[in-house]
Amino acid sequence: MASPPARIGQQALAVVDVTFRVPCIFIIDAIFNSSHTEADLGSGWFEAVGRILIRVLGVLLSSMVLVLSQRALFRFYALFLAVLLGAMAVWLNCYVAWHANPYGRYDAFGLHVFPSDRPTLWLGVATVQLALGAGYVMLLGLRPALAAFVVLAAVLPIGTLAVGLPPEARQLVAAASGLVLVVNILAYLTLKVKWFCFSCRYIYLLLRHLHRVYGVQMLLEDTWKRIRFPDVLRVFWLTRMTAQAVILLYVVGATGNRDGSQSYLTGDVFWDLFSNLIISGCDSTLTVLGMSAVISSIAHYLGLGILAFIGSTEEEDKRLGFVAPVLFFILALQTGLSGLNPEERLVRLSRNLCLLLTAILHFIHGMTDPVLMSLSASHVSSFRRHFPVLLVSLLLFVLPVVLSYALWQLYALNTWLFAVTAFCVELCLKVAVSLTVYVLFMVDGYYGVLWEKLDDYVYCVRSAGNIIEFMFGVIMFGNGAYTMVFESGSKIRACMMCLHAYFNIYLQAKNGWKTFINRRTAVKKINSLPEVKGSQLRNIEDVCAICYQEFSSSARLTPCRHYFHTLCLRKWLYIQDTCPMCHQRVYIEEDVQDSSVFSNNNGYVAPNEDAVEPAAAGGVDPVATDLEDEFLEDNDSIEYDEEEWDMQNRGIPIEEDYVDDETDSSGE
Repeated sequence: MASPPARIGQQALAVVDVTFRVPCIFIIDAIFNSSHTEADLGSGWFEAVGRILIRVLGVLLSSMVLVLSQRALFRFYALFLAVLLGAMAVWLNCYVAWHANPYGRYDAFGLHVFPSDRPTLWLGVATVQLALGAGYVMLLGLRPALAAFVVLAAVLPIGTLAVGLPPEARQLVAAASGLVLVVNILAYLTLKVKWFCFSCRYIYLLLRHLHRVYGVQMLLEDTWKRIRFPDVLRVFWLTRMTAQAVILLYVVGATGNRDGSQSYLTGDVFWDLFSNLIISGCDSTLTVLGMSAVISSIAHYLGLGILAFIGSTEEEDKRLGFVAPVLFFILALQTGLSGLNPEERLVRLSRNLCLLLTAILHFIHGMTDPVLMSLSASHVSSFRRHFPVLLVSLLLFVLPVVLSYALWQLYALNTWLFAVTAFCVELCLKVAVSLTVYVLFMVDGYYGVLWEKLDDYVYCVRSAGNIIEFMFGVIMFGNGAYTMVFESGSKIRACMMCLHAYFNIYLQAKNGWKTFINRRTAVKKINSLPEVKGSQLRNIEDVCAICYQEFSSSARLTPCRHYFHTLCLRKWLYIQDTCPMCHQRVYIEEDVQDSSVFSNNNGYVAPNEDAVEPAAAGGVDPVATDLEDEFLEDNDSIEYDEEEWDMQNRGIPIEEDYVDDETDSSGE
């Protein structure tokens, strides 16, 4: 485990890595947005093609920088910052040489930049140039001699200002100094071209190898995690929203000060600001991805909090931070959120968030239901363990009712409101089914007596819930088909409807029918077995081999003479059609006679049961012979006589009567 300083260093590197990748997203987003706003219809095709090529080149370069490794990313930014410092040094020398007046005050950009006295002027500029040159040299890692020459070239034009050379001489020296820095930068970049080509080839070979070995999915997942893409999108969206909020607040403040109003940030103004921020926060595909990343973070911590509250430790229940953003992004693509008008976008976003809220509540119910069932089935009596799960279940029942009531008060009936209401009713139904099963298990645990009808009651409750849920799935499919045909049809909506029809309708119906057939078959098998009651049941000094409980009311006798509870054996027959003790087939057709010689669980034969007669003297029992042959085949052992063993093992003396096949094969 890493030490605290090492962990802090790793976290700092991760923060810097994410910060360096965010500008690439800003550039790509600006390019995509400018492609829609810059529509110069009067320009020629050459200019249009040039703009398209520039945009494509900008997207490619930004994407390449975005997927760079951490080390390559730091080197790229070091080179970029060095070039920026060198350009600033050249610009400062040229500006001072061409515009500065050492004998009087000079205004630059409307400000008093240069002082009136000559020593203060050149000392200040020399200090700035030394700092720029030192940073340039350190970032590029130049050799000492070359570094000294570059710093001297950067500071030399300031010496001409100090000695008072004429303007023509100062301009000539400044031009020569700038030429030296430009030549140095170009030479450095030229030397790095070979390294860049080898790096590109290495990355290409690595990606091709990963694609061939692991596939495209693993390659994308590795890149997604390596560049911390969710964190990059999250920082991009929050930074963009913060900058726009500051600008809007400044504009509102300036407008209020101009009008002379004291409290300009009222409730209506605040709502307008918030609405504008939300609208601009989903005006492009990248901003929708950024909002999805923020929703992912919120949903992730919400899921962890609920899991900690209800006391669950299931790893699969921690996927809320993945399910919520994926669903939000699919809804945004399905409804064309980023391409709508600002007013329509706000309405559509609110509707998508309502659908997302119902989906999150369904997922939370999926987290609480296993915990609720485990507490009731294990007969945990601690109130502190039951209260959190019951409280969450109660909230899952109340919140959909409140949400549906509020929406019906605000909106008229439409396909969206119908879908939200259907999801809410379905969630209330699921919670009611879970609580009903929970109560049944708690009643069973309270009385402490085997309740043979419990499984039937639980199956009936869950089957009723599944049937109603299946009906809701069919209704929602019809609602989606109506929306696609008459309101807003899209390819993504059609694909989602196909997935819904397969997973929520076809598979659910198939699994439900399979469960019904299995239960009906198990009941048929159970009814074909003889039932032991009364005095015969009291004479059985044994317990059920499945639940280890005594026989109280009745028992079922298998063809292999083993006794089980009816409920226990029926649950076992849901899984497989063999005896839990001897793995012999339990269900035998009516025309097949019972020929088993096995006794019950402990070898006890109940009274009034026909015992198997031994073979007559001098005769062979065919049933016993068949069972013996089957036993020998199942145990993979063969009996050899001494001569046969000597022939197969070339005279090795025999030590055991039964030798395993693997020993036999290894001895050859």
